[in-house]
Amino acid sequence: MLCYKQMAGNTFGTIFKLTTFGESHGSHIGGIVDGCPSGLALDLEAIQLELNRRRPGQSDLVSPRKEKDLVQFVSGIFNGKTTGAPIAFFVVNENSRSQDYNHLEDAFRPSHADFTYHKKYGNRDHLGGGRSSARETIARVVGGAIARQLIHFVSIQAYVSGIGPFQLTEKYELYSEKEIEASPLRCPNKKMSGLMEEYIRSLQAAGDTTGGIITVIAHGVPIGLGEPVFDKLPAQMAKAMMSINAVKGFEIGSGFEGSHLTGSEHNDLFLADGTTQTNHAGGCLGGISNGMPLTFRVAFKPIATLLQAQEHLTKDNKIELIQGRGRHDSCVVPRAVPIVEAMTALVLADLYLQNKAQTL
Repeated sequence: MLCYKQMAGNTFGTIFKLTTFGESHGSHIGGIVDGCPSGLALDLEAIQLELNRRRPGQSDLVSPRKEKDLVQFVSGIFNGKTTGAPIAFFVVNENSRSQDYNHLEDAFRPSHADFTYHKKYGNRDHLGGGRSSARETIARVVGGAIARQLIHFVSIQAYVSGIGPFQLTEKYELYSEKEIEASPLRCPNKKMSGLMEEYIRSLQAAGDTTGGIITVIAHGVPIGLGEPVFDKLPAQMAKAMMSINAVKGFEIGSGFEGSHLTGSEHNDLFLADGTTQTNHAGGCLGGISNGMPLTFRVAFKPIATLLQAQEHLTKDNKIELIQGRGRHDSCVVPRAVPIVEAMTALVLADLYLQNKAQTL
């Protein structure tokens, strides 16, 4: 009896949908945005700028892999506006250096998807992690950039609030884009950014890695986004963030710290103008946006690829000591900022279109 397998889970969204395709060392990475309304004037330069913020080689603190990451659109746009048809796009992989992964054909890297992909599908692309590589997030950034232009009335700001032991004490401080982008780590606190840089350089020298936290504040989110009961705004946002490579934690509003408070301390009391003095709820009530800023944090684990010798499990169930190779980030968090913003935009755009269909 034949058993047919397919790789599902490549599409995100209900109305505004993004499907991604491609592997880290394949010829292309790309995607299809479906459900985008017609007549939306797209700023293609703004989309490319978002990709530039994600690409490797931005500084000596991130992966030195050199990629132009120039997006090419092949459908769904005519005379600068969306047509309502699927928007297909791709980016060419130009600098993959697949030979760096030849030693991993029969070995599974610790804390990577190598083992689980092999067991699930029986046929694994070992070059750069294949489909499990964070290079797939190129398509998310493009899709998110389109979504941002659809919900242009929403301001989405993300920044690095923690790397390793260095954490900003202000939980949801509002910074300017200039302050954030002035730091090579996208940490808007100049002193803390300097300490983080020193820490990452020490890890680079040791062939080691670290994780961190990204904070997100979205202003202008309309009241009413979120669908009871399983598609609540926080639930959809948590799914979006947890789908990003290396993400291990998500909290909205007061998050885990809120569990230490009493109800009288935690309740957000509305003022006459519809705002609240506090925002423990993170901009949602009953899973539906309440007009206050949407605030949440995303935690990233240390990158699993170390440029040092580690024990690896092989396909024939042996333990071997293998030296890590290739070009990798010691901390992926700074380059993940535009990815987090993109996924935020995809969720809000999808829920915005769903909400438009709720009332006559």
